[in-house]
Amino acid sequence: MSHPLIHAAGHVCAAIDASVYADSVTRLAAWAAQRTGAPLDLLHVIDRNPEAATAAAVDFSGNLALGARELLLEELTRLDEQRGKLAQKQGRALLERAAACAREAGSEPREQRLLHGSLVETLTGIEPEVRLFVIGKRGEHADFAKGHLGGNLERVVRAVHRPVLVAAREFRPIRHVMIAFDGSPTTRRCVEMVAASPLFESLQLSLLLVGAASSENSAHLDWAERTLQQAGLAPRCLRLEGNVEEVIARRVREDSVDLLVMGAYGHSRIRQLIIGSATTTMLRTCLVPVLLLR
Repeated sequence: MSHPLIHAAGHVCAAIDASVYADSVTRLAAWAAQRTGAPLDLLHVIDRNPEAATAAAVDFSGNLALGARELLLEELTRLDEQRGKLAQKQGRALLERAAACAREAGSEPREQRLLHGSLVETLTGIEPEVRLFVIGKRGEHADFAKGHLGGNLERVVRAVHRPVLVAAREFRPIRHVMIAFDGSPTTRRCVEMVAASPLFESLQLSLLLVGAASSENSAHLDWAERTLQQAGLAPRCLRLEGNVEEVIARRVREDSVDLLVMGAYGHSRIRQLIIGSATTTMLRTCLVPVLLLR
């Protein structure tokens, strides 16, 4: 079965919100759409504020007389309707801004979609028609001061089976791509996808394996280099020793890498960093977009 980034079906879906990541998400999605020749769709999901819903659901029956309780419920209903209208107005404005941003980046959006529901349920619902999801590293409610990632990010990557391209705060042109590789089946599929996808044609390419000098690791690197060269790419393959996340973050920084490609699931040390109990280390430390593949 061909990989979603390789076959021609499906569109690039940019999921935007009111965070500072919206422009970066849009520009990164426009770049991916241009490189793959896929249509670009812009999506904003209106999700009811859990705190507002909780407040509206409070039972005041033990404290208020009948008439006062009815008046309060009517007022809460009006406020809820107003919040809904404001959310729709804001959503349309966000989509219009994103459409203008995409056009500036050279990509005309095919569709602007304003949907209601949870982000995760919405994305899993439209997944069959999507080639690539693009989402911000943090949402509008994330705690930037503490460096926390958006809660939706982990849930989305766990839920969907399509590739997820995680945008950094600022967009910059993608010229140098690095693959985090460990020889596992998932990262081998990453190499095969990079070799076959138009997303990476003519870009500078590095492949990094963090591990000890061994015949096994040498064989992994030889296979990866051969696979990429057969596709007409000219990778620089590196093997370095040290702490996995520290080495990757340092090489991304020192080598001016613009995009990191990693496997999102599995049992190896590299992929446990992304989804699992030690969540988000690489996403927090690498200030570049990360393409997560299953």
